[in-house]
Amino acid sequence: MNRPLALVTGVGPGTGSAIARRLSAGGYDVAMLARKQERLAAFEREIANARAFPCDVTDEAQLDATLGAVREQMGEPSVLVHNAVGGAWGSFLEIDPKVLNANFQVNTMALLHLARRLAPAMVQAGKGAIVATGNTSALRGRAGFAGFAPTKAAQRILAEAMARDLGPKGVHVAYVVIDAVIDLAWTRKRYPDAPDGFFIKPAAIADEVWHVIHQDRSAWSFNVEIRPFGEKW
Repeated sequence: MNRPLALVTGVGPGTGSAIARRLSAGGYDVAMLARKQERLAAFEREIANARAFPCDVTDEAQLDATLGAVREQMGEPSVLVHNAVGGAWGSFLEIDPKVLNANFQVNTMALLHLARRLAPAMVQAGKGAIVATGNTSALRGRAGFAGFAPTKAAQRILAEAMARDLGPKGVHVAYVVIDAVIDLAWTRKRYPDAPDGFFIKPAAIADEVWHVIHQDRSAWSFNVEIRPFGEKW
């Protein structure tokens, strides 16, 4: 029996690779997309049934070439997880508007480009899943997040529009809001005194993404929020 294919963007040392591992362990082949070829190659060696496809998802020509290679080598994806993210900190007076636009291309426009290219085959098959990983900035704009929050809020609204369009056609679209600091080496350094319970584990995020992808059709979620038990929200 052929394994279904999942395509995951933004595969790095945290959430992206955790999602790829979870999908592989659950029976999927995984196409892993990210800009850094060397790091992707390392994940390809570590994760069974996964292949690396270096790609800048904001470059449409590069994206088309990459998706062509994925289809030729692995088949048609039935699952898309858009985890690639562009972020920046600074007030609206401080940020370079070009940075805001660059983040918009990664977070919002890349989701649009990917969905436009992959959703038609899912609709034809009558099944499939598209999940975007978001964060707290998708729900509220805080001071210092002007270069980032608008792009994640737009991403969430785009995903909702897609969900309302694709849901009746058998394709589940969901948005997972990660309302937490992800447990990574650099976040541990940034919050050196924070207890373990302050952080959210990448593997736990991946488990929830897996759950959302495989929800029964009679109980599909769209907005899914996850946070550590001690998070004050």
